[in-house]
Amino acid sequence: MDLATRILIVDDDEGIRKLISSFLEKNGFLTTVASDPVEMRAAMAKQRPDLIVLDVMMPGEDGLTALRGLQAAGAPPVIMLSAVGSDIDRIIGLEIGAEDYLAKPCNPRELLARIRTVLRRREHAVAPRDASPLKVVAEPIGEGRPMLRFSDWSLDAEGFTLYAPDGETIALTEGEFQIMRALVEHPRRVLTRDQLIEYARGGDSDSFDRAVDVQVSRIRRKIATKDGADLIRTVRNEGYMFTASVVRR
Repeated sequence: MDLATRILIVDDDEGIRKLISSFLEKNGFLTTVASDPVEMRAAMAKQRPDLIVLDVMMPGEDGLTALRGLQAAGAPPVIMLSAVGSDIDRIIGLEIGAEDYLAKPCNPRELLARIRTVLRRREHAVAPRDASPLKVVAEPIGEGRPMLRFSDWSLDAEGFTLYAPDGETIALTEGEFQIMRALVEHPRRVLTRDQLIEYARGGDSDSFDRAVDVQVSRIRRKIATKDGADLIRTVRNEGYMFTASVVRR
């Protein structure tokens, strides 16, 4: 991470582009800037970034539309920025596939911290450049770390990795992984949405609150391809329950 890590900053405000770019470069990152999604795609064609900071409100093609195209092509992780900061935009961004979402104006130090968190997550599951966003190259399970095992699945809480029964890693965003870990660590117990927020994000829950249902829905879609669709049960008017027994090894 850092030094050889390239961040692509996409924002129609030149001042914001310069501010973020300068701050990240002072903290050891390489940066590329683009004023709109057209320039973003041109920059990506020249050199693929390790992460994209993408503004939502831009003239012409907006950030959410650009994000949809990125996900269809299999792209680097994306952190969205928005001057609006509404729940609807945030939830839509997370549902489409953004790793995180920050309201403008944001503290550059907070953006830096979130960038590093997302990149650390990706270091544990490195995908080929042209890989599907739902699949990554399998690494040796756990590498000696404690594992949570259930129904032939394995969750490496320290390594931020979920392994399917066939050993393949399932790529989850940071938010999805935190929800999955909270459920697995409290098996066969109904967790309310507020409890999931507290377990998953603690004091950082303001950026996460009403997106719990979105995150759970995305987890279900990803694990359903590996026969894990029945692991998370919806308890009407209550919350969610992880149905499998869990063994720590």
